[in-house]
Amino acid sequence: MRTYLHFLLYFAIGCLALGNLYAQEGEIDVEESAEVFLEEYSDEFQETFFEALKQKGIENYDRAINLLLKCKNLDPNNKVVDAELAKAYYMSKEYISAQEYAINAVNAAPENIWYLSTLVDVVQRQGTTMESVHSQIPYGNIKLKENLALIYYRQRKYTTALNILKGIKKSSFAENLTSKINDSIAQTAKIADQEVDRAKLDEENDPVDELKEQMNGLIAEKDFKGLEVVSLEAMESFPSQPYFYYVNGVALNKNGSTKEAIEVLKLALDYTFDDVDLTNKIYSELANAYNALGNSSKANIYLSKIKSGL
Repeated sequence: MRTYLHFLLYFAIGCLALGNLYAQEGEIDVEESAEVFLEEYSDEFQETFFEALKQKGIENYDRAINLLLKCKNLDPNNKVVDAELAKAYYMSKEYISAQEYAINAVNAAPENIWYLSTLVDVVQRQGTTMESVHSQIPYGNIKLKENLALIYYRQRKYTTALNILKGIKKSSFAENLTSKINDSIAQTAKIADQEVDRAKLDEENDPVDELKEQMNGLIAEKDFKGLEVVSLEAMESFPSQPYFYYVNGVALNKNGSTKEAIEVLKLALDYTFDDVDLTNKIYSELANAYNALGNSSKANIYLSKIKSGL
């Protein structure tokens, strides 16, 4: 059990220590950092903190919060506890409390990007911006501003990130991040232009219109065998296009498959909706089909529909 608890603490300390990599060079020994952390606190604090991490890990946030509050009583100024409370409250959707502890953590360690990232998440989840908490944190800290710009860059909020960088004196960090943001903006614009061009191309080369043009050519050439094949393929590719059913019905009629033509033409009526012109054409072709079968009464019914517009 102790090994598992140590692992949880090493993980937590490791995540928190990573924030310092943005502010200093050199490697960080996570295990050594955790051991130093452990040495500073009583067994009661250690066991409570370990259990809180475990409960948070299994998404039992209410229990984790209660245990972390106990740790807070044991050590009121512990920034690690504040950071963990902020995350636990955030996960339990108690954003006001989450913001309070996130601000405490940022004030205790302004250059820790993970503390700041938690605060950004909490503020954004409430539908506000970081400007609402500027007065409650050391916003004049240059490293904090650099980290905030980096967070917005990772969120692809490029304009906001650039505005922050403009308020920072020139540095290699600011220059490098500004360059990356400008590259990302240019790439985003390029992709957007490509999508617009692709949409225009698709519109210009509408496959439905191309098929209709091909079929009209076959009708003009009186190639009804070819028309039957092309219209059938079009029906399979675009099953909700009534015009393709109509043309297939015409082709079947011309090729002597009258009964099949009637079935297809009736099916076409299910898709015509408010297209009066196409509906009348289908009625006319159905009348032709029934006349071919010698059923003049049925043919007259469909002809009457055209006249009445029903």
